[in-house]
Amino acid sequence: MSRKSRLLIIEDEEPIRVGLEDLFVFHGFEVETAAEGPGGLAKALTGTFDLILLDIMLPGLDGFAICDQVRAVDRAQPIIMLTARTADADIIQGLRLGADDYVAKPFSVTELVLRVQAVLRRSGALDVEVNRIRIGDLEIDTRNLSGRRGAKEIPFTQREVDILKYLAANAQRPVSREELLNKVWGYARDCGLETRTVDIHIAKLRRKIEPEPAEPQWLVTVRGVGYRLLGQS
Repeated sequence: MSRKSRLLIIEDEEPIRVGLEDLFVFHGFEVETAAEGPGGLAKALTGTFDLILLDIMLPGLDGFAICDQVRAVDRAQPIIMLTARTADADIIQGLRLGADDYVAKPFSVTELVLRVQAVLRRSGALDVEVNRIRIGDLEIDTRNLSGRRGAKEIPFTQREVDILKYLAANAQRPVSREELLNKVWGYARDCGLETRTVDIHIAKLRRKIEPEPAEPQWLVTVRGVGYRLLGQS
């Protein structure tokens, strides 16, 4: 019998927390929950969960602080943040801190399950072993999720490395947002999910790999098509 995926839900609103727990247990997950920030952080830092579903507004410690502290010790931990539909700044901040994706409230339970399953699913396109990527004067060790430019060390998340690996493997052509969502995040092409997570992750990557992020020379936009990684080896 295969092991059940372990999900941590950190959500202070009891009806939502209980409903999500029931939903994911029904879908075959092993679920633990936390109703406030400090307790949620303590569970998250055990490193025993396949994915953390993290609300932003929490008593004691908000979701941003939890995400930041988890990322400080584990850059590969999958995290999806729950945010108010109108809070664009919350979405951007959560993804900048290292969340893999976000789901806006009020959300469709079908969409939420699809996103969780997709983040947990590893794409076959990423199975090719790429241990190092060199972009200009930056060398990235994909196994250790770290880059080095001269004496400066630059940390990367697992999602950022996965994006770079896919773009590097397809450097001969531009890659669309939809293809990245399909191949890196694992979303089905026809599932109809809308997300800006690709663009925000690209912006994060540019701040790490580009000398001038506002005028990228390595991770470029091909207007009307998508993104292309240049100058890598």
